[in-house]
Amino acid sequence: MNEYLKNLKRIEFEATLACTGKCKHCSQGGHESGSGHIDADIAVKAVRDICANYRIESLMTFGGEPLLYPDVVCAIHRAATELGIRKRQVITNGYFSNDHERIAEIARNLSECGVNNLLLSVDAFHQETIPLEIVMYFAECSVKAGIPIKLQPAWLVSADDRNPYNTRTRELLKSFEHLNIPINGGNAIFPEGNALKYLSEYFEDGAAPVSPYEQDPIDVRAVSFAPNGDVLNGNIYEKSILEIFRDYRP
Repeated sequence: MNEYLKNLKRIEFEATLACTGKCKHCSQGGHESGSGHIDADIAVKAVRDICANYRIESLMTFGGEPLLYPDVVCAIHRAATELGIRKRQVITNGYFSNDHERIAEIARNLSECGVNNLLLSVDAFHQETIPLEIVMYFAECSVKAGIPIKLQPAWLVSADDRNPYNTRTRELLKSFEHLNIPINGGNAIFPEGNALKYLSEYFEDGAAPVSPYEQDPIDVRAVSFAPNGDVLNGNIYEKSILEIFRDYRP
């Protein structure tokens, strides 16, 4: 076992860079190159190989908007369920189709494949370009399908700050009260991508939060796969994940 990965507990898949939103807080920018998705079969093999050698506690799929490719997401989570990974998360903005039957079908599929922690992004930034009524319907379908779901807002500066964006976010969260969906802590926006471009005035005087996605490269606790297969210093389309783990150096 590679010493730098001895504490590995988590797997993450950025299923796609494609997104239905154009959020001004997005750390990835405008998703100009957002097309395609990670290969489901190769991703599943990587999960199985990792779990054969590490005790993985959680797995997440995100994007972009991961549910633009629901078959990929479900294949990954089905494998995670079969392998006994305890926490199986999806982060979604809830807008991947306008077809109500399709939305309900995907909610059922997520439940059947074992997703047990659905984080739904609802806030002032997402709802500038993403229709609330569609997101609300997806939330209703997810609750009906029995998926444990929480609202995942993005806060500007902090959850306690009284800026106009946070005020609008609080209003939007209240509109979900009839569904009794818990509100997760969410995350504070950090200055990268679109956030740095459109919200720079809020990041002055050292007030900007640190990216929550940074980790110690000499003590890797979570391994994250990009849609093109990049992971650590390798690519799973070119080498097996265990070879990449073996060769990894910070």
